[in-house]
Amino acid sequence: MRSITIGYHDIAPGPLESVSRTARFPRSVYTLDRGAFREHLAAIRSSRGRTIGLVGTPGNNGSETPIFLTFDDGYLSSYTIVADELERYNWRGHFFIPTDWIGRAGYMDADQIRELRRRGHLIGSHSCSHPERMSALPMADLLWEWARSCAILESILGEAVNTASVPNGYHSRAVTTAASAAGIRVLFTSEPTSAERHDGECRVLGRYALQRRARAATAGAIAAGHIRPRWKQSLWWHAREPVKMLTGDSYFLLRRWLLSRAVH
Repeated sequence: MRSITIGYHDIAPGPLESVSRTARFPRSVYTLDRGAFREHLAAIRSSRGRTIGLVGTPGNNGSETPIFLTFDDGYLSSYTIVADELERYNWRGHFFIPTDWIGRAGYMDADQIRELRRRGHLIGSHSCSHPERMSALPMADLLWEWARSCAILESILGEAVNTASVPNGYHSRAVTTAASAAGIRVLFTSEPTSAERHDGECRVLGRYALQRRARAATAGAIAAGHIRPRWKQSLWWHAREPVKMLTGDSYFLLRRWLLSRAVH
């Protein structure tokens, strides 16, 4: 089985050049401005006229490859910008929340998370604390991160939460095993792939993450199933894997430095 998932993070209300460098908008490589995001959605809409759906929703299990949109980290822009832009096309998105961040400045609070769900969007876990290297945690901590975050979201929503995404892309078999034990049945990783697999009771899906410099045409091409942009992401992903394994925590220091250079 295959699906195409495009992953986003924060959306700034205006051009990034005019947005002050606050804690919310540190000019992250993953922050798009609203105009660029609108262009991305228009390009996705134009790609064979495909409809964006939610995992497990009727109509996403037919012959056509389903297209999903995800938004990590629970930023306030998910409520103030993203939901409105998606609903212009009658689309719904997947919003993954690190529960320790709920109500912090720049992030959604419980009422806003409930409102997104009321409007038909899917709410899932992004762990409790958003660990930098989730795959390095012992099993007890993995179980806590998944089970506790799902319990908090369930208390907010009044319904079961069984979908999640892995923070920072550090996925492993143990991460999936713990997620499955916590009742998670769909787990999004950061591996750029359209192939799906099942690990026990858990359905594991990859994602194509788009950064602020990504062109709208790239989003449209990925949604259309074109091979080249997906292949480029996959090649870069797999090229980094040995570096991440060898450098451990040092990888994050290098990554932060490179990202800071990329967004100036």
